[in-house]
Amino acid sequence: MTAVPGPERDEDVAEWVRELGLDGLVDLHLHFLPERMMTKVWAYFDRVETRIGASWPVWYRQPESDRIALLESFGVKRYAPLAYPHKPGMAEWLNGWLAEFAERVPAAVRTATFFPEPSAASYVDAELRAGARCFKAHVQVGAYDPRDPLLDPAWGAIADAGVPVVVHAGHGPERGPFTGLDVFGEVLARHPRLVAVLAHAGMPDYEAALELVERYPRVHIDTTMVGTPFTEKLMPLPRDWTARLAGIADRVVLGTDFPNIPYSYATQLQAIAGWAADDRLGAPFLRAVLHDTPAKLLNL
Repeated sequence: MTAVPGPERDEDVAEWVRELGLDGLVDLHLHFLPERMMTKVWAYFDRVETRIGASWPVWYRQPESDRIALLESFGVKRYAPLAYPHKPGMAEWLNGWLAEFAERVPAAVRTATFFPEPSAASYVDAELRAGARCFKAHVQVGAYDPRDPLLDPAWGAIADAGVPVVVHAGHGPERGPFTGLDVFGEVLARHPRLVAVLAHAGMPDYEAALELVERYPRVHIDTTMVGTPFTEKLMPLPRDWTARLAGIADRVVLGTDFPNIPYSYATQLQAIAGWAADDRLGAPFLRAVLHDTPAKLLNL
């Protein structure tokens, strides 16, 4: 099968998507936050070099309206804007902001988040009833144990609803007190029907993430930052990566981490297109990752 090279520049993305026969991209992992929060996130990346050994210049450090317009210019027709709390009492406020964002930005689906606190079961249920299409759990930033009994009803409700939850449970870019796919694996053992999307393919524990996908039929991985030149220097993929993807090709979804990436949006698409050059994957894999599978998860 003829390889489909990725777009060289952001300006090429929309045409490249059309050439694949798609009417747009569906990005399951990018971020919009209240302005003060986003500023703090960018400040974190400004300081991270001393801890991870690489500078992280945020590529799209622009006003919110400009970032929304950029995604439209790329041909990103729908996306899940993800937010995450780092302390109790914050998740409900974020959920209100996310609901308002989805109301005023047609391309954005309604998303929500949670934190281990007594009210988690109640507000997760309320978000499900209100039509949330995706949740975000950030074990690293939140520094919480995903096995906390306070979260058990939330995981159960999300599993029962069949709504995806993007879970940052890996050690990358920095370890947290409860990061690790073995820890989140215990959550899956209790809730095996959970539609979990392992953010960043569990990096750097790609093997552990693949094992969870193979063990649990509703677990997926997203492509966020995976295989890009920046990440390959820090957390390289296993040599048999594309061979492993061939067995789970329908459970890989597009994620980019826009706008908080140290390279262009096109760079992530180049990495995915590189995997598709493997004859076992090809253009059908590209169309599934970039559109069909995330659209199915978000019930579009």
